[in-house]
Amino acid sequence: MLDQSPEKLVQVKDLKMYFPIHTGLFRSHTGDVKAVDGVSFDIIKGETLGLVGESGCGKSTVGRALLRLYDPTAGQVIIDGEDIATLSPEALRKKRPQMQMVFQDPQASLNPRMTLAAIIGEPLEEHTNWTRDRKTERIYELMDAVGLNRRFANRFPHEFSGGQRQRIGIARALALNPKFIVCDEPIAALDVSIQAQVVNLLEDLQAKFGLTYLFISHDLSMVRHIADRVAVMYLGRIAELSPRDALFARPLHPYAEALLSAVPEPDPNLEATRQRIILQGDVPSPANPPKGCNFCTRCPKAFDLCHAEKPQLQEVEPGRLVACHLFTPNNPAAGSTGGAEATEHNQQGETR
Repeated sequence: MLDQSPEKLVQVKDLKMYFPIHTGLFRSHTGDVKAVDGVSFDIIKGETLGLVGESGCGKSTVGRALLRLYDPTAGQVIIDGEDIATLSPEALRKKRPQMQMVFQDPQASLNPRMTLAAIIGEPLEEHTNWTRDRKTERIYELMDAVGLNRRFANRFPHEFSGGQRQRIGIARALALNPKFIVCDEPIAALDVSIQAQVVNLLEDLQAKFGLTYLFISHDLSMVRHIADRVAVMYLGRIAELSPRDALFARPLHPYAEALLSAVPEPDPNLEATRQRIILQGDVPSPANPPKGCNFCTRCPKAFDLCHAEKPQLQEVEPGRLVACHLFTPNNPAAGSTGGAEATEHNQQGETR
């Protein structure tokens, strides 16, 4: 019998990214900032996985560790069958064409001393031995693909608008025909009127070239538009990983619920009656996370087990993974049926 399961292009297993803390006169190692603390997920070939969470939760660090712009502290990052975390520098260089990144700030990620043609053509210079004419032809193809006029080829980044600069970054990422692209908040630095254009461009390019995206953003409405599945991060760990429509219709994790309650409602009547979930307290330091669940210090539904033991990310409904003790069998509230009674417990917690 043939295996009908979808092909996983990216597999991340227990990824950790710690930054050491050095203090004192002799700069001794006294601790670590746990920016990413045991993250696991898969990305299916051709899909877009949205990664959301508040500032400082570790989203961008995950994206950079996936492409080994940071060397991971621990864990596996398997892209198209190869573990990126263990590749030698030479092997990693050969792997680079398959995985690229679109950075958050196009102003900072483009060399101001290089022309548009030189920026887009730089990956071709580094990874191919093509003739000059072939490189020029490829640069023009990429400019056409992202909607840049060929007459702009010899202009410098400062001569372009923010949206045009981001298109240059996207064209550069596409130069070597990658399979996987990390989009690190690609619309955060752009005007609202330009954001939709860039997101539509990314969708068109995905359909045309069969790309797979990790789309990192804190703009939930844009993630709802572009993502197939969404992972919600909090303090270096994934709280919930669900299909987009299921997550926005009924978030399971208390943090995901609070996060989505902050999304404005376009209908004024619904907005007037919408109830926000206001979390108490501040986000703990990633250098000293809570003993149990990372969210237990702010969770309105936390109980004793939450303060003692870290919940593991587990499937509680088909395709829906949650790291929450409200959905674990050893939670007295979950009972024998697990998810259904836990949901009832959630609702009781909301009314208290």
